[in-house]
Amino acid sequence: MKKDIHPQYKPVEIQMTDGSILRTRACYKNDRVVLDIDSKSHPFFTGRQMLVDTAGRVERFNKRFSKSQSIKDAKGQQ
Repeated sequence: MKKDIHPQYKPVEIQMTDGSILRTRACYKNDRVVLDIDSKSHPFFTGRQMLVDTAGRVERFNKRFSKSQSIKDAKGQQ
């Protein structure tokens, strides 16, 4: 094998979102990884969904849907 081309494989601490620490080995550049989301906090694994309504997307959809529904109803009455 060629020398000095492989990344350094070293012990790394991974801090979960609940504060627990997992010690493992990895080729990560730092000695510590702090996670923003993991299986203990992700909605897919926890079963809790959080609806994030950014810029009123739900309201805009409902407004467009009601317009199209009213047009459809008006055509059906003729």
